[in-house]
Amino acid sequence: MSSEQSSPTVVPSGISDPVQLARAELKAALAAIEIKANYPKRIRKATDRAIAKARSVADEQPGVALGAIVVGAAAVGSAVWGLARLISR
Repeated sequence: MSSEQSSPTVVPSGISDPVQLARAELKAALAAIEIKANYPKRIRKATDRAIAKARSVADEQPGVALGAIVVGAAAVGSAVWGLARLISR
């Protein structure tokens, strides 16, 4: 907790009241837990970033985007085929 107290980005500096300091530390800890543990929000943000990057690549280099789609489709098809073959044995 000493690292949290020394970091002004986590707990505001200049709090002299121990109750207000404890509340600020609790608020910062809960915010950090919420950021780390909220997997749906983290996945949504990562997906949005990936979609934006894919769209920019598709706009700038459509041939590369088409090649990536073909390679991705081939990889998924191969994985499904391999799984089906493994199950059928």
